[in-house]
Amino acid sequence: MSSVLTNAPAWTIPGFLEARDNNHLFISAADATALTYQYGTPLFVFSESRIRANIARLQAAAKKVDRPIKFCYASKANSNMAVLGVVRDAGIDIEVNSGGELFKALRAGFRPDQIIFNGTSKTDDELDEAVRAGIYSINVDSIYEIELVEDAMRRARSELNTGLPPARIALRLVPEIGTRSHLGLQTALLTSKFGISSSEVLDAFRRGLQNPDLIHVCGIHIHVGSQTPDVEPFAEAFKSMWNHLMTIHRETGLTLEHINLGGGIPVNYLRDRSQADQLPEHERDMLGAELEPSDVLTEALRVAREAARDAQAEHLLDQVTILLEPGRSVIADAGVVLTKVQNIKRRPETNDIWLLTDAGYNLLLSMNNYKWYYHLISASRACTSADAQYKVAGPLCDSGDVYFDIERHGRLPDYRLLPRDVKPGEVLALLNSGAYSLAQMFPYNGRPLPAAVMVRDGGRADLIRKRDTYEDLLMNDVW
Repeated sequence: MSSVLTNAPAWTIPGFLEARDNNHLFISAADATALTYQYGTPLFVFSESRIRANIARLQAAAKKVDRPIKFCYASKANSNMAVLGVVRDAGIDIEVNSGGELFKALRAGFRPDQIIFNGTSKTDDELDEAVRAGIYSINVDSIYEIELVEDAMRRARSELNTGLPPARIALRLVPEIGTRSHLGLQTALLTSKFGISSSEVLDAFRRGLQNPDLIHVCGIHIHVGSQTPDVEPFAEAFKSMWNHLMTIHRETGLTLEHINLGGGIPVNYLRDRSQADQLPEHERDMLGAELEPSDVLTEALRVAREAARDAQAEHLLDQVTILLEPGRSVIADAGVVLTKVQNIKRRPETNDIWLLTDAGYNLLLSMNNYKWYYHLISASRACTSADAQYKVAGPLCDSGDVYFDIERHGRLPDYRLLPRDVKPGEVLALLNSGAYSLAQMFPYNGRPLPAAVMVRDGGRADLIRKRDTYEDLLMNDVW
């Protein structure tokens, strides 16, 4: 058994990501290079223990604030059935964004009262499925959608010929709160497609109370966006929702059951900061954020309690359950993509060495969409100094399939640092790639989608997704 190095590289996480004395990357005691011999590349590798540790961190934050917190894992980040099973067994609930995610959540064993349903464009079929399942909350995205939920309830009662209880809904608000994340990841701005604006809130609640036999308004929801590096937007969002809750109580007598603060707790993508200086300052701040969930909850409750005291309404706050929808913070750093160098070329004119891998942006869409930084290391030579510069690119027939910002806006390093003399066959690892990768991959260029494994206790790896075959590329084609 290889031992862990005492002088560990900066990217290591003890007990999870380790460089051992055989010079290989180990993921929860499994030799990453050996996994590629067994399962091929590209390969997704997830750690059960790391998922559980990330969830335990959230649960510990709830204990610190001594409040009822309902954590609902944002399954859009990664809805692999084995991942959902680990999340369920770790003791938290789930958020879904489609009928397909609802189907998977139920199939994975989540109870209906553990499920909340988000989305801007829910279909009649999806609302029918949510209503008939009797889920905890449908987060409605517009006043118009309230009518759609009512219609779904009427259909369900008529077709099932039974007295289903009213569908539970929460209203999603968009209060114009900005963050220091990518604009494409900010969801509380009036320029985003999400939610009901502040000027419509009272009208929305009045509309929601018109037919209490069909729907029950149980909560209010704001999501400021993903990878939020500061506590202030969360606190501002919570205060905004709390003020709306008090106004609604004064005007209608309704006491809401929950306030949903959404997700957005960040992950530190820059544990190894060897290339951080090559990123713009705002990117460094966002990607290297280390915001504790307990700090988010503590500050949000502090500002709410101040407002509650001023309004002599602390009794209302004590009745409210807080919901959070963590996704990235549960799964991002629990996943690694292993890829093999297939080709190497040199450009004498520029003196560049190019490494061509078998993992393109069809597996890591955020690297193309947001120029997202995934730290790259050698899994074959994890202990060797990474001081040589390489241009790194994927296999797709697309000039944008590169590990740098080809548009030259400086949002990614121009070169990646790896050990000297990388050769074809060397295994590389893209760290922190568990979120929004497996869930978003697609078979561009007719490339079958890769396998995924879950590393369990003792370093045992279980296959949790079979590698596609060429036959799978034809599965739904008709000719």
